[in-house]
Amino acid sequence: MIPHRRHHRTTPRITRLLGALLLVAAVGAMTTGAAPDRTSTPTPTPTPAPTPLDRVIPAPASVDPGGAPYRITRGTRIRVDDSREARRVGDYLADLLRPSTGYRLPVTSHSHGHGGIRLRLAKGSYGDEGYRLDSGRDGVTITARKAAGLFYGVQTLRQLLPAAVEKDSVQPGPWLVAGGTVKDTPRYAWRSVMLDVSRHFFSVDEVKRYIDRVALYKYNKLHLHLSDDQGWRIAIDSWPRLTTYGGSTEVGGGPGGHYTKDDYKEIVRYAASRHLEVVPEIDMPGHTNAALASYAELNCDGVAPPLYTGTEVGFSTLCVDKEITYDFVDDVVRELAALTPGRYLHIGGDEAHSTPHEDFVKFMERVQPIVAKYGKTVIGWHQLASADPAEGALVQWWGLDRTSDAEKAQVAEAARNGTGLILSPADRTYLDMKYTKDTPLGLSWAGYVEVRRSYDWDPATYLPGAPASAVRGVEAPLWTETLSNPDELDFMAFPRLPGVAELGWAPAKAHDWDTYKVRLAEQAPRWEALGIDYYHSPQVPWT
Repeated sequence: MIPHRRHHRTTPRITRLLGALLLVAAVGAMTTGAAPDRTSTPTPTPTPAPTPLDRVIPAPASVDPGGAPYRITRGTRIRVDDSREARRVGDYLADLLRPSTGYRLPVTSHSHGHGGIRLRLAKGSYGDEGYRLDSGRDGVTITARKAAGLFYGVQTLRQLLPAAVEKDSVQPGPWLVAGGTVKDTPRYAWRSVMLDVSRHFFSVDEVKRYIDRVALYKYNKLHLHLSDDQGWRIAIDSWPRLTTYGGSTEVGGGPGGHYTKDDYKEIVRYAASRHLEVVPEIDMPGHTNAALASYAELNCDGVAPPLYTGTEVGFSTLCVDKEITYDFVDDVVRELAALTPGRYLHIGGDEAHSTPHEDFVKFMERVQPIVAKYGKTVIGWHQLASADPAEGALVQWWGLDRTSDAEKAQVAEAARNGTGLILSPADRTYLDMKYTKDTPLGLSWAGYVEVRRSYDWDPATYLPGAPASAVRGVEAPLWTETLSNPDELDFMAFPRLPGVAELGWAPAKAHDWDTYKVRLAEQAPRWEALGIDYYHSPQVPWT
């Protein structure tokens, strides 16, 4: 106990001695160190490096990095050619950048001055959708032959900026664009998404939200699945019960809904502002219960079935032998074609299990000329190849790796005979397929489709016997039997949707999973800034 008491007796003396020494040191610091403290400056926070030119999705055709980056500042102006098309893209870019930067970013067509961001239309080997992006200390210039190319160049510029550019409140920046040159043209002219608004209905604003998502990745077609067993979604004046009755429900018995003609025109307009062409689909002769329930005379027995809210397929069919069937088709195609400025009209044709094959062929022989009569080109699901596709028609392959060789051969033969192919294999590009057995949403009839499987295939060689020249492009369909709100669409689309976009745009030589998955991971902060709830695949090295 004595050492313990002695220790406590000496502690106050030690404390006083240490205190005195600290006081001396402090005084010394106040005197000898005063001048250095007043003249020194804080260590500056390093400016983050700009995103390299080759880290965007889809991968550009050609990248030549180098030189100083460009910095968007309060004084930056967006200079456009004196044309309505360039002005629209400039306004879109300004609207995109203003909320997060807090800058005015005036859009001007005045030719005087230099620097800033310039959008210019010019002759060159860019094609209808290609562009060139040049970035350096004095500014960024995007050059294209057509407005679509300018718009796609803007999407590249957007991805080169920090992810915070996507937020709707002012962010600190800095807003740097790496120096160098990007030269870019798409591999395929057809780069499509499909949204099923029949199984569950989505409002005009919800469709616009999806359009904005896909525009970031240079898609150029929006295929709208407007009719099915569970609901008819587009107003047809000559057959009004299609929407008032046939559109009054959805999977699970919800309220359904439909688009008025003005609604549809607004979707078409908004899609066009993002350089997407709307391709409407009226599926027939199967997948037609909503129409059959609305009009008894379309049924062979003249008896209307009840509305359907389940998810089975293949049980419904229009009556092929009734002349009123073709009056119905003529009216629907006529009214829909008049609303649709795009070139194509999709007539479905899949899973017509209740239609005998000879009746299916007879039906397609009658319907395809009706589409042509109203100035549109036919698209059908790949079962159309079992009939006689019209000249110029496209067939859309949705089969699986395990689909029979005979069915594949039939489609390949049609391709060799001049029918174009859109590839959307269900076990690769169907965005509603579950990622794994534990995915809470989606279906699994085509198998589980993880991110790598969705990306790691080549459209040019996918279908045996089909010439590569017949492939027009790719599509990422999103069916909605299990999806009823926009957040669920996001979860199933991301991160697979950008990969299908890359297959459609990037050159074949850029196709490499190991490099792609790194670029994909770097997109995550951008999705978070946009409010996209995405699937955190373990195959992707998220940062």
